[in-house]
Amino acid sequence: MLFSKFSQHLLKIEKTPSRLEMTSLLSDFFPELDVDEIPTAVYLSLGKLVPAYKTLEFQLSVKMILRALVQQMSQNPDVYGDGMPVSNLFDEADNGLYEKKVNKLYKQLGDIGEASQEIFSKTEVKESKKDILDVHQELMDIAKESGSGSQERKVSLLLNLFQSLDPVSIRFVSRIVVGKLRLGFSTMTILDALSWTKNKDKSDSKFLEELFQRKADLGILSQMYLQKTDKKKLIEEYQTTLGIPVVPALCQRLNSAKEIIEKMKKVIVEPKYDGLRVQIHVDKKEKIVRSFTRNLEETSHMFPELKKAFEEINCESCILDGEVVGVNKKTGEILSFQETSTRRRKHGVDEKAAEIPVRFYIFDVLRKDGKSLLDENLEKRKELLEKITANSTTFVSTPFITTTDPETLKEFHEEQLALGLEGAVMKKHDSLYKSGRKGWRWVKIKEVEGSSGKLSDTLDCVVMGYYRGRGKRASFGLGAFLVGVIGEDEKIMTVAKIGTGLTDDQFKEFIRRTNDFIAEEKPVQYQVHKNLYPDVWVEPSLVVEIAADEITKSPIHSAGKALRFPRLERFRDDKRVEQATTVEELSTISHLV
Repeated sequence: MLFSKFSQHLLKIEKTPSRLEMTSLLSDFFPELDVDEIPTAVYLSLGKLVPAYKTLEFQLSVKMILRALVQQMSQNPDVYGDGMPVSNLFDEADNGLYEKKVNKLYKQLGDIGEASQEIFSKTEVKESKKDILDVHQELMDIAKESGSGSQERKVSLLLNLFQSLDPVSIRFVSRIVVGKLRLGFSTMTILDALSWTKNKDKSDSKFLEELFQRKADLGILSQMYLQKTDKKKLIEEYQTTLGIPVVPALCQRLNSAKEIIEKMKKVIVEPKYDGLRVQIHVDKKEKIVRSFTRNLEETSHMFPELKKAFEEINCESCILDGEVVGVNKKTGEILSFQETSTRRRKHGVDEKAAEIPVRFYIFDVLRKDGKSLLDENLEKRKELLEKITANSTTFVSTPFITTTDPETLKEFHEEQLALGLEGAVMKKHDSLYKSGRKGWRWVKIKEVEGSSGKLSDTLDCVVMGYYRGRGKRASFGLGAFLVGVIGEDEKIMTVAKIGTGLTDDQFKEFIRRTNDFIAEEKPVQYQVHKNLYPDVWVEPSLVVEIAADEITKSPIHSAGKALRFPRLERFRDDKRVEQATTVEELSTISHLV
């Protein structure tokens, strides 16, 4: 498919606020793709060059895109009517006429895609023969440029690409480069569209979601699903694969040990560590070990300790699920989440590893020596895990008990709290491994009342925007911020406006984290009452942990409920937006007042 045609599809999708219509429009272009174009088209439609678990960033800011636009104008003075030579382009005396014009246009439009399209629409449009794979490869080359002078080379390559495309294509390429495609859909919309392509309905959506959770590569799944007509064969071939993460299982919430036993009967009970969720892939033959977070981000480079797996792990290959925690070098005590999270870095890794060593507490095995274990029961997986980690001091099997007694469960939970941990996690003894919060397989007891305000648990909320401050807060540019939870059809519904309890450092950190995700208008998936519109919209990208005293009914918040006395606990870099608290879950956290 020509990239220009692909871009026209994206333009139609951008113009509709209806998720159902988006699904239909997405399904229209799948049959037009060549088989080898399908994975690339899927990644690009999500604003990516590669699947989520692969780390590849352009490292190009909006400012550098603007620089390419300035160069385009300077190379075509007759078209843009200025006649200023390139040598004067950034002359401090006149501040660069082209630079002024580009910056003014960008400020007016508020979107780098629209600004790029507008500028290139003034030049003669030649029919571009570049297809999706051509453009993707050129973008890959730009992203991989590194070393001295790489920024200027990237800008030059990007300008060359722009000059070979039509204006609408340039609109979307610009956005992909800065990570803001702004189409308002995610993985589930793609899965719905795939089902719609074959069936004209969503009848295969749940089936596709379960497959994706086994191996989180939406491009490969799309390609295989559209090629194969036999579902049974697809299930056999689309299995866990080393190097591609499994979407992790997550916990439901229940109020008490008694309620847990009544619902789950017999449970395996483990400590709940306050660390970083980690999925470890080991392949001894290929000498590869990788780790991924719960949001599928690769973190292998952050943990030099992973290399010990080649000597300490008893398997030829495996996928392990666990939690990584920092350890006090002198006492051996487990450190707090905040201290452990300092290991999440790109630079100075070895120095930080020497300062804060880590231990991996492993609680599950998902694949061993070429065989998927997702459909084995938990007791069987625990037996295998004990053998895999038997000789390791770095990769330690999480201790556990098996019980049917509420009192035994409660005592274990309280013992973990006394040790400074987060309590206990309960897992149905014969459960299969299911990603997400499916059924009552994994459960955590709500925190002790008073430990997180008066609510029984904290919420993971999506930052939707913020309000500029007054007085002292004016210096931060932030007085309060708006957060939401996940509703139906991936909508994000407001639940709180938070303006108290933040330290000066948190205000500064908040602004720093949101700077790259500012939106000029309300993102399409946001449902916000007009009285709550923030001064600055933020793209759905940042998840924060919020504590509060109560959840009350609300006539103004779109979730139908509001948090009373909400406050920021911490930023959750380890969670994707899709993993935020849902409207449905609000009722499990607290009874309405």
